[in-house]
Amino acid sequence: MYEKEELPALGTVRLWLVRTDGGPADASAGTGAGVLDEDELRRAAAFRFDRHRVRYIASHVALRTVLGERLGRAPGDVRLVRLPCPGCGEPHGRPAVADAPDLHFSLSHSGDLALVAVAPTAVGADVEELPSIEVTQDLAAVLHPMEQAELAALDAPSEHRGALARAWVRKEAYLKGIGTGLSRAADLDYVGTLPGSPGAPDGWTIRDVAVPAGYTAAVAVAP
Repeated sequence: MYEKEELPALGTVRLWLVRTDGGPADASAGTGAGVLDEDELRRAAAFRFDRHRVRYIASHVALRTVLGERLGRAPGDVRLVRLPCPGCGEPHGRPAVADAPDLHFSLSHSGDLALVAVAPTAVGADVEELPSIEVTQDLAAVLHPMEQAELAALDAPSEHRGALARAWVRKEAYLKGIGTGLSRAADLDYVGTLPGSPGAPDGWTIRDVAVPAGYTAAVAVAP
């Protein structure tokens, strides 16, 4: 079965790290049948490679398990919806539990890891594998000017990878938290690239999350 570990809480945010390559405990968990909704099952079926499908199913089953534990119901009985987008009003904003408006969550998965965050206010989480040097160069060009200046002040290419990764997961966590995702330009909000000192746009709190080597993660929570 996939491994789900609760991490130390960051303020009001509770966190779970999921290893998605462990394999399911039974056939139904492996396909998501009886747990995932129709949209999730359709998305799972669309993956070309089995490994990607397994990781998607494991991360979403883990999310529903966490939410079900919080709500006192079976994972398959947790009904998820999309909130209105703050930019256009269409229903593709943050995911939410249909009948639990005070329970906020965020899910991110990359490689064989998934990160689940639950909080009493709007929250965003992001975990990413460390980018290659080439990807680092491409992403740096779309960051906030102050973040680009911080990267330019670094010497070694290896430092660029870690700094860029920190900025990117912080930024994605914040953008997921406010519900826009990357439809909002990445250069508008400063979150910083330096270790231990994330920026905090609009009163939000952004915290780095300790994850295994080769990955970087962050959470953002509304005031």
